[in-house]
Amino acid sequence: MIETIVISGACLFVGIGLGIFLFRRKAERRLSEIEAEAQRILSKAEKEANDLRKDAALQAKDILFQAKLELDRETKEKKEQLQSLEKRLLHKEETLDRKMEQLERKESRLLERERALEKLEGELKRKEQEAERLLEEQQRKLEEIACISRDEAKAILIRSLEEEARQEAARIVRRIEAEAKEQADRKAQEILALAVKRYSGEYVAENTVSVVTLPNEEMKGRIIGREGRNIRAIEAATGVDIIIDDTPEAVILSAFNPIRREVARISLQRLIEDGRIHPGRIEEVVAKVDKEIEASIKEAGEQAAFDVGVHGIHPELIRLLGRLKYRSSYAQNVLRHSKEVSFLAGIMASELGINVKQAKRAGLLHDIGKAVDHEVEGPHALIGADLAKRYGEPPQVVHAIASHHEDVPPESVLAVLVQAADTLSGARPGARQETYESYVKRLEELERIAMSFHGVTKSYAIQAGRELRIIVESRLVDDDQAYMLCKEIAKRIEKELTYPGQIKVTVIRETRAVEYAR
Repeated sequence: MIETIVISGACLFVGIGLGIFLFRRKAERRLSEIEAEAQRILSKAEKEANDLRKDAALQAKDILFQAKLELDRETKEKKEQLQSLEKRLLHKEETLDRKMEQLERKESRLLERERALEKLEGELKRKEQEAERLLEEQQRKLEEIACISRDEAKAILIRSLEEEARQEAARIVRRIEAEAKEQADRKAQEILALAVKRYSGEYVAENTVSVVTLPNEEMKGRIIGREGRNIRAIEAATGVDIIIDDTPEAVILSAFNPIRREVARISLQRLIEDGRIHPGRIEEVVAKVDKEIEASIKEAGEQAAFDVGVHGIHPELIRLLGRLKYRSSYAQNVLRHSKEVSFLAGIMASELGINVKQAKRAGLLHDIGKAVDHEVEGPHALIGADLAKRYGEPPQVVHAIASHHEDVPPESVLAVLVQAADTLSGARPGARQETYESYVKRLEELERIAMSFHGVTKSYAIQAGRELRIIVESRLVDDDQAYMLCKEIAKRIEKELTYPGQIKVTVIRETRAVEYAR
C-alpha cells in the first residue's frame, strides 16, 4: 500500500516535471517566433522610414526650387518697376531742370521790371509833387478869382451832390413804386372785377322810414288825444319823439335808436288802421309789435347767416346781426351791406387761396358794432371786435373786424380782404347817398387841404369827390417834388377827412412857353 502510494507520488512528480519542461520549451519557441516577427517588423519600419525620408527630401527640394523660381520672378518684376521709376525720376529731373531755367529767366525779367518800376515810381512821385504844386497854385488862383475859399467850394459841391442824389433816389423810388403799383393794381382789378361779376347784389335796399303817412288831417288830433295823453302814452311806450307839425297828412318819428323808431312806426300804423287810439290800446299794440320786431330781428340774423353759408355764430351775435336790418349808413342798409361784404370777401378769398369760410364770417360780422354803437362809446369797428371776441369768434376774424377802418393796422390778408370788400360794397354806383350839405363840405375840405401846400396854385374836387386834381407852379415844384407832394396830400386827406370809398389825388405840373408875333 505504502509502495503504491510512493510510486504514485513519484509518477506525479515526474509528470509535473515533464509538464513543466514541455511548457518551458513551448514558451521558448513562442518567444523566438515573437522576436523574429518583431525583427521583421522593425526592418520593414526602417525601410518605410528610409523611403519616407527620401520622399520628404525630394518634396523639400521641389518646394525650394519653386520658391527660388517665385523669388526670381518677383525680383525681376521689382527690378523692372525700379527701372521704370528710375526713368520717370530722370524725366522729372529733366523737367524740373527746364522749369528751373525758365523760373530763373522769369526772375531775371522780374528783377529788370522791378528796377524799371522803381524808376517809374520815382518819376511818378516827382510828377505828383509837381501836379500837387500846380493844383495848389490853380486853387489859389481860383479862390482869388471866385472870392470863396476851398472849404466853401467843397460845401457847395457837397450840397449839389446831395440834392442830385436825393432827386435820383426819388426817381428810382417813383419808378419802383410805379412798377409795383402797376402789377398790384392789375392783379387787384382782376380779383375785384371777378368778385363784382360773380356777385349780383341789389342796388336798392330797404331803409328805415321815419315818416308815418296819415289818412287825413283829423288823425293828428286823435293821435294827440285829450290834453295830449295819447301822444304822451306813445312816446312813453316806444321811447320815440313824435313831431306833429304843418306837414300835411304826416307825422315825423324822431329817435336815435332805429329799432325803437321802427317799433313806433309799425305801432302807430296799426293804431291808425284800427282806429282805437287810447293809452291802454297803445301799450297793448306796442308790446305786441315789440315782440314781433324781436322775432323778426332774430329771423333776419339767422337768414343772413344762412344766405352767406356761415354757421356756428353765437345766438347773441345773430340777434345783433338782425338789428342791422334797421340800421342804415349813407342810406345803405347795413345788413344787406354786410351780406355783400361777406360774398365779395369769400369770392376774393377763393381767388387768393385762403380760408373762404373765415373770410365770409369776417365780412358778415365786420359792421356788427353798428348794432350797439348808439349805446357804447367808441368806433364801431373796435366795438364790433370786442363783441366778436366776447362771443368766441376766432382771433383772425376779430382782427379783421377791428382793422376794416384802420382803427387798428391790418396785419393779415384776411383783414385787407374785408377792408377791400367793404370799400367795394360801399363805393358801387347807387349803394350810398349823402346829404347835400355834408357832400359840399367834404368837397370844400378836399380843396382846402390841397391849397394849404406850398407851390399849389389851383385845386379841383371832381367826380363827386372821388378825385382831387391839383395844379402846381412849375417854377416852384419840379417833377420829383410833385410826386412827393401827391403822397403828402393823400396822407393828409386820410388823416383829416372821413369819406366813403377812396379818393384819387392827381398833381399836374406843366411848363408853358408863350411868345407873341408882332
